Amino acid sequence: MQPESFTLNGVECGDEGEEPSETPTEDPGPVDAGLVQVASGSTPTAGTVGPDGAIWIANRTGTVQVLGDDGLSDPVLDISDETTTEGERGLLGIAFDPSFEHFYISYTDLNGDTAIEEFAVQGGQIQLDTRRTVLTQEQPFSNHNGGHIAFGPDGMLYIGLGDGGGSFDPNDNAQDLGTLLGKLLRIDPSGAEPYAIPPDNPFVGDPDARGEIWAYGLRNPWRFSWDAATGDLYIGDVGQNEREEIDFAPASSTGGENYGWARMEGTLPVSGQEPADHRPPWFEFDHSEGACSVTGGFVYRGSAIPELQGAYVFSDFCLGIVRAREIEGGTVGDEVEFSGRIGVGSIVSFVEGPDGELYVLSLGGAILRLDPL
Repeated sequence: MQPESFTLNGVECGDEGEEPSETPTEDPGPVDAGLVQVASGSTPTAGTVGPDGAIWIANRTGTVQVLGDDGLSDPVLDISDETTTEGERGLLGIAFDPSFEHFYISYTDLNGDTAIEEFAVQGGQIQLDTRRTVLTQEQPFSNHNGGHIAFGPDGMLYIGLGDGGGSFDPNDNAQDLGTLLGKLLRIDPSGAEPYAIPPDNPFVGDPDARGEIWAYGLRNPWRFSWDAATGDLYIGDVGQNEREEIDFAPASSTGGENYGWARMEGTLPVSGQEPADHRPPWFEFDHSEGACSVTGGFVYRGSAIPELQGAYVFSDFCLGIVRAREIEGGTVGDEVEFSGRIGVGSIVSFVEGPDGELYVLSLGGAILRLDPL
């Protein structure tokens, strides 16, 4: 099945590539790995580990399925009549709390606005009659909605929201602490109705700022993750016209990082002066080879590919190849060389399995695992 085009950066590039490719490079590298397809979905956009270590997959069109030995299950949740896939919208994120007692979804509703909702879970099953809304955010445009959600090592729910759309953040949302747009949020959904703001969030008590904000200056934090070994945070933030960036915060961070947008695009000035507190990207790359939209991944902590251990694995939606960078003392190291070109069209997300192995989701439908050759 060919998907609708999916413009993550003003570029329509979601209409090719169902099968993984392993085209040898001229200079074979030391890591022998490839993509093995384990299932085929409709329009997979996000995934998470659920009860009993099973991987749950969200499809952009509004369904959630569970990955098993025989492929994907029938939908365990279907909100397809409540979401829209116009622009960059749809069902964009799913997460379980650490105890697997609640399941969360992040989607754009029929008005195009972001909704974060919760369901109780019993016996590994979603209890549909417990559904409640945790947070909503009006979205002025159909792009840069963000939508990724995940529980951090601290047990709090983190929510990525883009700057609201439009070129060059026309409303200056990313630098405005009075709005949730262009931010990484941190909330406690079990602490109050509809949620509690953790008292140690960096802007709690500031009358000019929203207390939910953990970090700001983001354009479209499409995927973020924590290193399972160190707790360090990595954020893949989609660029405008020239740079894609991966932002970083150490496990010791108390929040409040300003990643620069829309004053900066990576390390490039965009408009106005560089903020005094700008946190430059951990890594950035340009569009010279056809890149258009970074897909943040994970620091590899699996055991199947020892040579990849401790490297940050990521991709770009338009390039559609798996990339990795070594990490040296928390800073970016050399590019990891693979023995072949590991690619599949339209890589939209990674999923870290319970054993640390990585799965790759293609908006074209393919669900794959990164395996040794």
